[in-house]
Amino acid sequence: MLSHGLKTRGILGLKINKIDFMKTLNIIGKRKIWFVLAILITGACIGSLAIWQLNFGLDFTGGSLMEISFDGDRPAISEVKRVAGEQGITEAIIQEIGDNGVALRFKVVNEDDHQKLLSALKDQFGAITEGKFDSVGPVIGKELQKKSFTALILVLIGIAAYVAFAFRKVSYPVESWKYGVITLISLAHDVLLPIGVFAVLGKFLNVEVGSAFVAAVLTVLGYSVNDTIVVFDRVRENLLRKNGDEEFEDLVNRSVNETMARSINTTLTTLLALIAVFFFGGESLKMFALALIIGVAAGAYSSIFIANPLLVTWYKYGQK
Repeated sequence: MLSHGLKTRGILGLKINKIDFMKTLNIIGKRKIWFVLAILITGACIGSLAIWQLNFGLDFTGGSLMEISFDGDRPAISEVKRVAGEQGITEAIIQEIGDNGVALRFKVVNEDDHQKLLSALKDQFGAITEGKFDSVGPVIGKELQKKSFTALILVLIGIAAYVAFAFRKVSYPVESWKYGVITLISLAHDVLLPIGVFAVLGKFLNVEVGSAFVAAVLTVLGYSVNDTIVVFDRVRENLLRKNGDEEFEDLVNRSVNETMARSINTTLTTLLALIAVFFFGGESLKMFALALIIGVAAGAYSSIFIANPLLVTWYKYGQK
């Protein structure tokens, strides 16, 4: 028996039927599963952040960062640390970078001390090339922390206000401001995932968080809210042209199914580009790309499995 779910026509004008997946993909009906999964993952991220915190980099803590590469074989980290200690830099944190380079992080030094350290390293290990030297005072680092936090709060407030305004014409059966609140809840999920992962990476791999990470988080916010708005917008369209006795839960479920292919395709193409940057980009871009990969994947999940199920849950709670 032919299904009435398809409306496309073939070359000869004959109707070609396809399966209507709305009933098989009952995303809203299984919302408790998605909520439990989101709570477990978010809870783990909050726990890792509370226990280990983020490993703030030079941008936030202040200090000097020096990156050098050796023309010959890279010496042992202990040897580099010994030479730095002889120059009065006794608390240096040294990491291997690339195939034959190291990064030294230490307290703020003036240019004379910087040149003395560079000369001592050349005398001890032969020809070396200095790729980078940055120095940030602690006052500037604290100010950057404050401005980054302020920027994040302002972005979230702006997003909530915009969503509430954009959905003002569909204040029934769910008030428009609730769309904005649900968007913020979804964004909190999307941001906490990369933050939690980087807390773990900072603890076990000494990965640092700097201004590039803040830029990545703000980018994730913009990308994720776009994905959520696309699905919400389909809900709005279906509400405005609704006819019959279709329940709100069924309408939202239909809207999610109608936009799912678009969301998945957009996310996959974005992730492919970011994965290429992670594996083939420069060393300084790896952690930036990783933060975006985690955030974009989290945003795709939340737009489908958190935001719209929350919309229905809030509606049903209001009905009670």
